[in-house]
Amino acid sequence: RSRWKPFFNMGGMGGMGGMGGGPRKDPPIHKKLNCTLEELYTGKTKKLKVTRRLYDPSGQFVNAEKILEVPIKPGCKAGTKYTFRNEGDEHPGKEPADMVFEIAEVPHPVFTREGNNLVHTATISLKEALTGTHVMLNTLPEGRPLKVNVRDVVKPGYEKVVAGRGMPLPKDPTQRGDLIIRFNVVWPSSLSADQKESLADILH
Repeated sequence: RSRWKPFFNMGGMGGMGGMGGGPRKDPPIHKKLNCTLEELYTGKTKKLKVTRRLYDPSGQFVNAEKILEVPIKPGCKAGTKYTFRNEGDEHPGKEPADMVFEIAEVPHPVFTREGNNLVHTATISLKEALTGTHVMLNTLPEGRPLKVNVRDVVKPGYEKVVAGRGMPLPKDPTQRGDLIIRFNVVWPSSLSADQKESLADILH
C-alpha cells in the first residue's frame, strides 16, 4: 500500500484542466475528518484508508486501496483543508478528482474552543459568587488537574482568565492561547424572612 501526503490548496487554478486540450477534471470530493480537541492540541498524523476505482490497461475497472496520511499540526483549527491531488476514481478521458479532507472538531465535555482560547463554564452557588471559590479542571492534553482560585466577586459577565493555558498557536506551537472560565451562578429558589433580613443588613 502506498502512502501519499497532501498539499494545501491555494485555490484559483482548479477549473483550468480543460484549457490547452488537456483532459477534463472531475469536481473535488469533500470529506469531513473528525478530530478530538486533544488531537488538535497535540497534533497527529491521521492515516485514512480509501478505496478508488482504477481503469486498468485491459479497459476494466478495478478497486484499489490506498492509505492517505493527513499531518495535523498542533493547534490546527476546524475548517482547515487538506487536498490530495487526483485521488478520486479514474474515468476514461478525465483527470481524477482531488480528494479534500476538512477538519471537524468533535465536541468536548469540558471545553469549547474560541480561536486559540479554551473556554469552560463553571456552575457555582450565589454564596460562592459573593464570597469566593475555586474551580478544578483536568487540563489538555493529558488531563492534569488544575486548581483555579476565584477571589473576586463573580458579577454578570465576569470571566477568570488563566494566561497561556489554551490551545497552541498553529504558527508557533510554543505559544498558547488562554484558558477562560465563565460562570453560571445558581440562585436560591426561596429565602426565609430571617435570611432576607440578614442579607438586607449585609448589603445595605
